[in-house]
Amino acid sequence: MNKLLGFSAILLSASLLATPSATASGPVSAANVFGRLVAEPEMGNPSVSLLDLSTGEIVFESNAYSQRKPASTMKLLSAVAILKYLEPDKSFVTTVSLGTMPDSLVINGSYDPWISMDHRTATKMNRTSFPRLAFNGLTAAKKNSGGSVKKLKVYYNELYSNEVATFKAFFKKRGVAASFIKVTEEKAMSLSSEQVVYSTSPTVREIMNWFLLWSDNALSERMARLAAKASGNEFNDKGVAITFATLLNEMGIDPSKIIVKDASGLSRENKVTANVLVQLLYKVRLDPLLSTLIDGLPVSGETGTLQRRYIETAPEAVGLVKAKTGTLIGTVSLAGYVQSGEREYAFAVIADKIKRTNAASDKARKTLDRYLAKIAAPLLAPAVDTATVITDLQTP
Repeated sequence: MNKLLGFSAILLSASLLATPSATASGPVSAANVFGRLVAEPEMGNPSVSLLDLSTGEIVFESNAYSQRKPASTMKLLSAVAILKYLEPDKSFVTTVSLGTMPDSLVINGSYDPWISMDHRTATKMNRTSFPRLAFNGLTAAKKNSGGSVKKLKVYYNELYSNEVATFKAFFKKRGVAASFIKVTEEKAMSLSSEQVVYSTSPTVREIMNWFLLWSDNALSERMARLAAKASGNEFNDKGVAITFATLLNEMGIDPSKIIVKDASGLSRENKVTANVLVQLLYKVRLDPLLSTLIDGLPVSGETGTLQRRYIETAPEAVGLVKAKTGTLIGTVSLAGYVQSGEREYAFAVIADKIKRTNAASDKARKTLDRYLAKIAAPLLAPAVDTATVITDLQTP
């Protein structure tokens, strides 16, 4: 009797493993779903592209070559540039030291994008803040001069301009007139004596994963500029635009349809096509280095900016969509990957002609999520051979 009960349990488990919880969609079925998606009035005639990753073939397009506002899906280009031109395991170090001359400090930076301008935010996220660097530096300078400093010379290297302004404002508020002198790294080291603060960031890959997961605009901007600098271009938005265009050309993707005004997607003057994004996603999936960015993408109903989506609207797709979200007033975008059984699709949807209200954006997101759920299906475990199970049970 126990053997029969065990046999029944095994058969039940086998049948559950072999029975899909959702139906996988072939290219024709997936194309039909996306055809209905673009016809939905709340999507506002979006730019859409859907690609079968197993073949590299486009299975559906609508307005795919139309230049649209990508919002934060622009960060996908930033992530690719970062992996291409920066060392993934590199960290950024910033030190504050007393100077060799009286009443002087040396800040030796590395354009660390991770340091926060706000101390409370930094504490919450376990990050170094500029107030901490400034406070510890000033405290050490006062102690070194006998308790009071009225004038301070600050030698610095590789700080962003707004960071220098923040330091100046911090010191001025405390009655210290600080003059800032930009020097080379070698000069900064030669002017340094006792180290006061040592700050190191997470790795490039970890920072990239963070801004993809939570759509951090400042981080994506700074990291993209660092990538531009490493590629030999200018350390500004113009350099980023050239870097993105060069990168796409090298990947065999025509960059002529994109307009890059920033690396985060905040500018409404940015223009990207759904076709460019989906081709980029296809190339990313094929490249062992670039494909590591997929691990940083939000997962439907589970992580990042997709954490609260799908759970109620499309629960059958929870865990099956990995994608970068994008939101501006009047724009909802999503670009990434959807699992459909043994098949996987890359998709890009840019709906930048919807009404400029929160309600319209919410409707567009929910509609998009519901339609993606229509083609989403888990990759099933291999079916159990019940005949083998029976034979094994019958063997004494």
